[in-house]
Amino acid sequence: MPGWWQRMGGVVLSLWIVGASPALFARDRVRVVGSSTLFPLASRVAEVFGSQGRWPTPVVESLGTGGGFQLFCAGVGDATPDVTDASRPMTSSEAADCARHGVGEVVGIRVGLDGMLFVNAKSAPAFALTREQLYRAVARRVPRNGQLVLNPYHRWREISPELPDLPIRIYGPAPNHGTRDAFVALAVVPACERAPEVRSLSAAERQLACQALREDGAWIDVNADYATLLRRLLADPQAMGVLGFSYLDNNRDKLKAARIEGVDPTPESISAGTYPLARPLFLYVKRAHVGRVIGLLEFVHEFVSERAAGPQGYLVEQGLMPLPEGQMKIERMKAQQLAVQR
Repeated sequence: MPGWWQRMGGVVLSLWIVGASPALFARDRVRVVGSSTLFPLASRVAEVFGSQGRWPTPVVESLGTGGGFQLFCAGVGDATPDVTDASRPMTSSEAADCARHGVGEVVGIRVGLDGMLFVNAKSAPAFALTREQLYRAVARRVPRNGQLVLNPYHRWREISPELPDLPIRIYGPAPNHGTRDAFVALAVVPACERAPEVRSLSAAERQLACQALREDGAWIDVNADYATLLRRLLADPQAMGVLGFSYLDNNRDKLKAARIEGVDPTPESISAGTYPLARPLFLYVKRAHVGRVIGLLEFVHEFVSERAAGPQGYLVEQGLMPLPEGQMKIERMKAQQLAVQR
């Protein structure tokens, strides 16, 4: 799996554990916020968890990864979430925000893998793209004649004669979504940083040049959840869209995905890490709420259980790619250690 989250300042924090008696439980329902990508997965776990009849069904809200971290790190107590799910790692600045607001330590648990897909309507031409072509399609500034200039490409065929003669119009996640960050890190930055015009820049200038997307209408931010993005994409057959694998898996009669660097996005290529836009998915648990919210530990255990996140788990039916067995054991151990008295 690529180490892009280290470059982004991703962190996984250790836990401190404080036991609590049942009398100290402050809330009887788990609250989960965060990623739109993980929203259908977390909702499914919450449904199964609640159907057991032992705990109330958790409340799951789709805010985007960035919005989830913002609310998660706002403090502790009954009015704040217990868990945030994320389609990218927590950054060092988000961890610092948690610390500033007295959240204390949290634990990050990988729950599986996902692939970011470049999709279009089933009836539209098929695309086979490189990351260099994606960079030239979506970046605000691109190399031309030895300089970085505002993106001059308006049709795919202007980038390469092998591409369809269609306008460059891409519906993508807005900045509050972790998928936006991951897409830039995995699809745009590698090609951008290879350009001689970019290599000559300072580190701060390189970051700005490689992370800024177009604002001329070719890239269209969608602030709402991915169901909204999907609807807009299906209403615009000449457009492309950036979605997680589960949205393709549930709409194969309407959508198809582009091949990236010669690799089709499949469960096998995503799990093996050969698909270039594969990424891990995370849960972050607020340690200060462990022992104070009924069912919190059990909900986390359910999320990473074999029946949910294993190779034959019900989340696989939702589009989740299971982690390799050795990695999954490590993540389950993190979940088990939530209950350890220290």
